[in-house]
Amino acid sequence: MEIFTDIYLGDSKEKLTEIDENSVALIITSPPYADQRKSTYGGIHPDKYVEWFLPISKQLFRVLKPSGTFILNIKEKVTNGERSTYVLDLILAMRKQGWLWTEEFIWHKKNAYPGKWPNRFRDSWERLLQFNKKKIFNMYQEEVMVPVGDWAKQRLKNLSETDKRRDNSRVGSGFGKNISNWVGRDKAYPTNVLHLATECNNKNHSAAFPEELPEWFIKLFTKKCDTVLDPFMGSGTTLRVANRMKRNSIGIDIVPEYYEMVRKELKSTELYLLEPKVKYEKTKHKRRNSLRGKKHRYISRKENSKS
Repeated sequence: MEIFTDIYLGDSKEKLTEIDENSVALIITSPPYADQRKSTYGGIHPDKYVEWFLPISKQLFRVLKPSGTFILNIKEKVTNGERSTYVLDLILAMRKQGWLWTEEFIWHKKNAYPGKWPNRFRDSWERLLQFNKKKIFNMYQEEVMVPVGDWAKQRLKNLSETDKRRDNSRVGSGFGKNISNWVGRDKAYPTNVLHLATECNNKNHSAAFPEELPEWFIKLFTKKCDTVLDPFMGSGTTLRVANRMKRNSIGIDIVPEYYEMVRKELKSTELYLLEPKVKYEKTKHKRRNSLRGKKHRYISRKENSKS
């Protein structure tokens, strides 16, 4: 089995045009938030954020398979004591662009930094917005099932007659339950809240998310040999996880330092480098670097297995 990893150096809006349409099974990324990462990505003003992102999301729509999914990790910031609305504005604009806003997951940061503010508490969660091109898409829910828990041992030990039939709710909600349906089950479907710690040991990127985050979505929305894309790859967390899980991957970043970091890491894992056969145009980004516009492909030859 051969698994490829393509990395591009340049502006996502431009580099995405070099990727085949309808070729990506999953897009998962965390773009720079409004007015943040100014030293690396320029710091987009909240009022300009939708205008900046829509050309990128247009290309993402083009490269995503009709059965694919786009997961966008993003969060509003607080300015002058009020939450910005740029994320909500972006959701509405993307819907007009043709995207379906299918679901919203929450990343609960178990180790959020402590602090004190006069009018709010510490931020301990971020949005993971799910967008799709079609109402029917690939989703492998069994891959992310979780243990039922110890509660089942005692609760299912001695079932009453009420537990063995669909008992109407006592609060008048109209919902009923049949507890006996849980007998013999050891796993259940998860909620849409992911309880994960932030990535504390990654000092090479200002906003790296934990490997468990892309891993969960890769399990949920892809199969082996599918292609995963991160148009703001940063330190390459998504690519690293995708390769380990035997998925093809594509990463793009405009920052030469991140591109070189990922390239060296891929090379150090003894993957096979294939030099690009075509020239790539230089981007119009203000920072100049001899690496600008390059693309590298790495092929990982993995043994065939059922795991």
